[in-house]
Formats: sequence, C-alpha cells, structure tokens
Amino acid sequence: MCAGLNMSTIAILGAGALGGALAHKLAARGHVRSVRLIDPASGVAAGKALDILQSGPVERSDTRVTADNQIDAVVGAAAVVLTGPAAGPDHDWEGEAGFELLGRIAGLTGRTPILCAGATQGALVADGISLLGVDNRRLFGSAPGALVSALRAHVAVEARVSPGDVTINLLGIPPARPVVPWSSATIGGYPLEDRLSPPQLARLRDRVSRLWPPGEYTLASAAARIVEAVVNGGSQRTFTCFVGGDRGLASHARSVGVTVGAGGIEEILTPRLSPLELVRLENALAAP
Repeated sequence: MCAGLNMSTIAILGAGALGGALAHKLAARGHVRSVRLIDPASGVAAGKALDILQSGPVERSDTRVTADNQIDAVVGAAAVVLTGPAAGPDHDWEGEAGFELLGRIAGLTGRTPILCAGATQGALVADGISLLGVDNRRLFGSAPGALVSALRAHVAVEARVSPGDVTINLLGIPPARPVVPWSSATIGGYPLEDRLSPPQLARLRDRVSRLWPPGEYTLASAAARIVEAVVNGGSQRTFTCFVGGDRGLASHARSVGVTVGAGGIEEILTPRLSPLELVRLENALAAP
C-alpha cells in the first residue's frame, strides 16, 4: 500500500474493455482504497474483479476491487467514472442509454464528481450539463488527455527525447475539429517550433486526427490520474479534459486545460495562442 493512501472508493460504471482496464490501472497504482466495478452483467464484472485481486500480490497492491450489478452501488463513492458496458465491451455508454444512465448517477450521487472516460463521450458531457443541469465543474471527460499523451509520445520520437520533456495541449472539439496550440508547446522548456524542423512539424500535424480514438489502456491511464487527483490531491493537478458550458446552455463539449481538486474542475486555463491558432479555435467552436 502506498504511503498516505486515501480511504476513498471509486465507482466504475461498466465492465467493458475500458472499465476493466481502468479498474486494473487504479488497483495497480495503489492510490485509492477500493474500486467498485458495476455492470448489469455481474458475472463479467465479478470475473474481472477477481482477476485483478489475484494479481494484487504480484503488483504489490492491496486495493480492494469488488463487483456489483446495481447502479445504486455508486452511492458513497468519492468519484464515479462512466466507461462502457460489458455487453458491448468495445463501446462506451453514449446516446440515449448513456444519457439515461448519467441522469440516474447524477441523482444518486449529489455533488460527487462524474468523469466520462470514453472517447465518444464528449456529447454526453455536454448533454449532461445543458439538458440535465449537472454542474459543469462536477461532470467532465478525460479522453482528450489520452490523446495528449499519445501526441507527446510522437513528439518525443521526433525530437529524440523523453515524453516527460514534452509539454503540449489540445483544444477545440476532437475528433472532428481538434486544435493543437503548437506555438505554446515546449520540449525541455524550449519552444517546440524551435526544436523541430518544418518537415517534422508537418508530420506531427498530419498525425493528430489519426491518433483518435486513443486505445483503452491510454484512456484508462488518463482517467486514473484524474481520479487520483480528484480524491487524493497531489502534485499533478493540471489535465486536458472535455468540459461543457454552463447549465441550461446547449453547447459542444470542448477540450481545454483544467486544474482539478476534490470537487472536480477548479479552473479552466486560458491557453496562449498565435493569431492563426486563435482563428482556428474560434472556427472549431463556432461550427455546428
């Protein structure tokens, strides 16, 4: 067990591929006390929970992982993560079914932060805020952060550095209208555009749309780090997330940099953009 382990429980709605990967990631990292994997297909959820528990001694983790088939098992959790059903293991909760499920979760959990971890759940974030009236600091999505991780890895390969040396963000509305602020990106603290050649930059720009959707393990890693920051605090509190507009205001969920804390989103960060990037962002957000 990690020192200073928080006693919080995390509820994951959906025992599909992403939900299972996230439960395993949270257990392996050992920064939360317990994980509830909730899915109507209780046998699938129980099987995955058992597999994770059996791997605990090998990974030196004693995070408790349990399974449940009732949605009211979200009650008492410090954070709820919406993924996708075991019945469609490669799909996210979305559309009418996702909207109905989100409404039930919001009603059961009061002010508990709700994180949508799936790549297709940007629309669900927007609808939850604009149509259900969920607080836009409480409901947000982690998929843009997964794309940022993948993009950092590609930049690192081009620059022959560690991904940890790369700082970059993602704006706009991925996957249809992503905007990468290349002008403010850095490698080792120096401007990215000064470190890479024009052909390298062109290759990277061309890859952005092809990096979506991120894989389940990248999505799980992005969601796990945000959940841990929400319930435990810690040094990393800045992430790239899907956020919606104010309640009652219909809008797209957009990708932005945010800081998170115990209640969810604390601050939406203002990016530094070149004039051309600003125009691109305005066009991306204005498109229907």
